[in-house]
Amino acid sequence: MIETPALHGLPTAHFEESAGLYAVVVFELHFDLPLERVWAAVTEPEELAHWFPSKVSADLRRGGRIEFSEDPNVPPTYGEVTDVQRLARFAYTWGEDEIVQELTSADGTTALHFIHVLGSRDTAARTAAGWTVCLQELVKHLAGDAADGPHSGTAAPWRPIYEEYVALGFPHGAPIPGQPEAPDDASGLASGDERGAKRFG
Repeated sequence: MIETPALHGLPTAHFEESAGLYAVVVFELHFDLPLERVWAAVTEPEELAHWFPSKVSADLRRGGRIEFSEDPNVPPTYGEVTDVQRLARFAYTWGEDEIVQELTSADGTTALHFIHVLGSRDTAARTAAGWTVCLQELVKHLAGDAADGPHSGTAAPWRPIYEEYVALGFPHGAPIPGQPEAPDDASGLASGDERGAKRFG
């Protein structure tokens, strides 16, 4: 497991893997909010619009279809809901990957355990950076602050965060969606955007 220090107060991932079995990027977030409020934020389309990288439409039952669209960097696609336990667990596939969101609550505080199971380990750095940007938008939204989504000009820049994950030893090397000519490396900012050319990896 690669433990990581908090990145400038942003939600920060760690990386875990078991040879030949899985590679995952994991976040743990805590909110001083009721369980029901956080569950709504991670499952309801109008709430997801504030922080998720795509527009989401989902049939919230096991085996249901989940659709992803309107991401400026990747074409529309769909997955399958693999598990849904109201107020506790929401899991679904997205391409070769699976995302698992688990919620627990105690003493008025709700914990979100956010797990991205990677289809390819070399996507770890770009994925960790992408979700760091997205989950910071979730934090803002649940705090009652303006959250315009990970592709907005007010979101944290993706590229410097990505480079920090690479420096920490997260696997990398996969292409970056939206930048077909640029490999997934840490050679510097992509041309045309000093703040980071891609907001979600």
